[in-house]
Amino acid sequence: MNDRPRHLPPAPPGALRVLRRLFGLIRHERRWMAAGAAMAVLSTLSGIGLLAVSGHFITSMALVGAGGAAINYYTPAALIRLLAILRTGGRYVERLITHEATLRVLARLRVWLFGRLVPLAPAGLGGLRSAELFSRLRVDVDALEHAYLGALIPLLVAVVVALVVLVTTMLYLPVLGLLLVLLLGLAGALLPWWTLRRGRAPGAAMVAHAEVLRSLAADGLRGRAELALYGAESAHAEKLAAVAGQQQQAQRQVDRLQAQGSAAVMLSAQLAAVCTLAFGLPALQAGALAPPALTMLVLLALAAFEAVAPLPEAWAQLGATLASARRVFALADTPPPVIEPSSPSPPIGDNSLTIRDLRLRYAADDAWALAGVDLDLPQGRRLAVVGPSGAGKSSLVGALTRLYPYEGSITLGGTSLADWHGDDVRARIAVVEQQPYLFDASLRDNLRLARPEASDEQLNHAIAQAQLDDYVASLPRGLDTWVGENGIRVSGGEARRIAIARALLADAPILLLDEPTEGLDAGTAARLYKALAIAMKGRSVLLITHRLGGLSSLVDHVATMEQGRIVSCVTTEAYREGASGPLRVP
Repeated sequence: MNDRPRHLPPAPPGALRVLRRLFGLIRHERRWMAAGAAMAVLSTLSGIGLLAVSGHFITSMALVGAGGAAINYYTPAALIRLLAILRTGGRYVERLITHEATLRVLARLRVWLFGRLVPLAPAGLGGLRSAELFSRLRVDVDALEHAYLGALIPLLVAVVVALVVLVTTMLYLPVLGLLLVLLLGLAGALLPWWTLRRGRAPGAAMVAHAEVLRSLAADGLRGRAELALYGAESAHAEKLAAVAGQQQQAQRQVDRLQAQGSAAVMLSAQLAAVCTLAFGLPALQAGALAPPALTMLVLLALAAFEAVAPLPEAWAQLGATLASARRVFALADTPPPVIEPSSPSPPIGDNSLTIRDLRLRYAADDAWALAGVDLDLPQGRRLAVVGPSGAGKSSLVGALTRLYPYEGSITLGGTSLADWHGDDVRARIAVVEQQPYLFDASLRDNLRLARPEASDEQLNHAIAQAQLDDYVASLPRGLDTWVGENGIRVSGGEARRIAIARALLADAPILLLDEPTEGLDAGTAARLYKALAIAMKGRSVLLITHRLGGLSSLVDHVATMEQGRIVSCVTTEAYREGASGPLRVP
C-alpha cells in the first residue's frame, strides 16, 4: 500500500498555459459561460448602482428637507426600484446560467477524459489503482469548476466594476481616481498574485493528500479481513490519521492565505473610504463637489472593493485547481501503449494465427513475460498451452487480443495483427479470462455484453452449454438477477461459467479459454467438458491451463510453456505419454 501520489508531471506547466488549455477544451460551452459572466456583471453593477443612487438620493432628500427646496424624486425612486429588480432577478438568473454552464463544462470534460482513458486500458493504466483513477475522473474534474465559477467570473466582475468606478470617480475627482487605481491594483492584482504564488504548493499538497486518503480508505475496506486477521488495523488507522493531518495542515495554509487576503482587501477598502473623504471634503468646501456626489463616491469606493474582495480567496484556491488540472492533463496526455492503425482492418480468408518471436513485458525495466514465443494455431485447430504459474500463459492472451504492446510477429489470416483495429481483433477472438469481471448489473446484461441483440433463446442456449441452466432456474428472478459488483453475489465457479456462456454467445471463430474449469467441482467440470466439446466444433481453440487433466479431451495438441517460451508442442496422445516434440503445431 504505497501512500505516495503517483503520475504527477515532473515539470508542471505554468498556470497560464494550464488555464489556456482548460478553457480551450470547454470552448464549445463559451456561449453559456459568456452569458453567465454577463449576468454576473449585470447583477453586480445593478447592486453597486443601487447603493450609489440610493446614497445620492437619500443625501439629496436630507438636504432638501433641511433647506425646504423642491426636488424631483420620482425619477431616482423609479431608478432605485429598477436597479433593485435587476439586482435580485439578475442574481437569480446568474445562478441558473452559471451552474448550467458549469455542469455542461464538467460533463464535457469528464467525457473527454474518459475518451482519452479508453485507449490506455489496460496496459497504460497498470500503474494506477482504482481509487487514484477515480480521483482523476471524478474528484479532479469536479475541482476544475473553480476555474470558471471561482476565478474567471470574479475576475471579470472585478475588472468591469473597477473600470466603472474609476471612470465615475475621474469625472468628479481625478486625483481620487488616480489613488483608487493604486489601491485597486494592490487589492485586485498584487494580492491575488501573492496568494496564488503562496497557495500553489499547499493547494497541490491538498489534492495529493486527498488522493492518498481515498486510496488508503479503499485499501482498508477491501482488505478489512486481512487487517483484522493480522492485527494491522491500528497501523492502517495511524497511517490514515497521519495523511489526514498533512492534508489538514495544507488546508490551514490555504485558509490562512485566504484570511490574510480578505483582511488586506478590507483594509484597502477602508483606506479608500478615508481617502475619498480626505480628498472630497476640501472639494466640497471649495464648491467643486456637491454633498450627494461625495456620499456617492464614498459608497462607490467601498462597493468597488467588495467586487475585488473575492479575488485573493479565489486565487489562493486556484493552486489546488491548477494541481487537479495538471493531474488530469498528465493522465490524458499519456500515449496509448497500443497504436491503432489509420486504415481499416484488412479482409482475410481464414482465421489462422501464427506467432513468431513474440516478446512482451509490462514495463521497460521488467523482465520479459514472453521471451520469444513461436506458435501456430491453424483455423479449426484446438490447442492447449500448459505450464506453471508465471510462465507467461495469460500474457499470451493479452498480446493476441491487442490489449498490450508486444515485439515480434503475430499474423491473423496471414496479415499482421498490427494492421488490425483492436475491436476487430476482439470481435474474432472470444476470451474467457482467468479472473473474469462481472459488472454490477443483471445476469442478462452481463451476458449481452458479448451480443447486445441476443434473444432470450440464444441466451438460454449459451447458458445450457456453460452448464448454468440449473443455476439460473434456481434464481427467483432468473436472468434478471443482479450479480453485484464484480460478481460478488455469485460464487467463483458460477462467475467462470457466466464468462464461458458470454464467450460462447459471442460466436467468434477463435476461442481463448484461460483456466475454464477453475473452481468447479468434478461433476460440473465433466459435464462442461462435454458441452464445450460440442460448442467448440469448427472453431479454433486456445486452451490455457496449469494442468490439462480432463481438458485433454477438448484439444488436439498440447504446447508446454516455461519462462515465457514454448519448449515443446506435441499431439495430445504424445503429451499423455510424456513425449516431447517440435515447437510448432504440425
